[in-house]
Amino acid sequence: MTLFKEQALTALVITYNEEHNIKAVLDHLAFADEIIVVDSFSSDTTFEIASSFKNVKVAQRIFDDFASQRNYALSLATNSWILFIDADERLTADLKKEINTIINEQNSASAYFMYRTFMFQNKKLRFSGWQTDKIIRLFKKEEAYYNYEKIVHEKLIINGSIGKLKNKLIHYSYSGYADYKQKMILYGQLKAQEELAKKTKPQFFHFYIRPVYQFLNQYIIRLGILDGKKGLIICYLNALSVSVRFQQLKKLRSKTTISKT
Repeated sequence: MTLFKEQALTALVITYNEEHNIKAVLDHLAFADEIIVVDSFSSDTTFEIASSFKNVKVAQRIFDDFASQRNYALSLATNSWILFIDADERLTADLKKEINTIINEQNSASAYFMYRTFMFQNKKLRFSGWQTDKIIRLFKKEEAYYNYEKIVHEKLIINGSIGKLKNKLIHYSYSGYADYKQKMILYGQLKAQEELAKKTKPQFFHFYIRPVYQFLNQYIIRLGILDGKKGLIICYLNALSVSVRFQQLKKLRSKTTISKT
């Protein structure tokens, strides 16, 4: 008779200037058998706080893009099962129990989606396009990798079946207007590099129609209007990210043209 060996779990986190989040997320990950933080040489105390945890391994790597950073963190893991969490995400007690149950099932899938509850300054955002938000956070290391062509909102490539967990992950993405705006601008700038690689030529449609559509889709169709002022802010900043993407793409294309002449 062959006994089923209890599976070990590695939790991964990539960070940059997350001193306001790092302690809380590491406390939430204490149930994992291995915890690894890959820091992008933070200018605040993120590295020092993470290093103070005796159960946490901390590495530093210069940030080039999200996909590369995540794949590097993945290469450091010693266990098959991976829980990849962002510093602004939190796990409930029920979600932790479900994770432990899932990874020890003999017929488990290769990866699992987690639905997320978006928190707007510690209050739940009910609509604005986030009501169906889900992301793969739990997967088997040998059956997954992050697509290097998707450098932001990186895509995990799974070689196998994908399931869904019942319990939600809590996403504290919006702590304040300035921070979220800067995040959306960064995402827009990184997405511009993806568009450049795809040889997208920005036109009137990209500069004006795409941002307006993004806003109206989330604010009207995805019911952001029902979130009141919170919905208006989130939908506007997400549309801003689209605008930044194509403005940045225009600059990148101009630089590329100049360098060739």
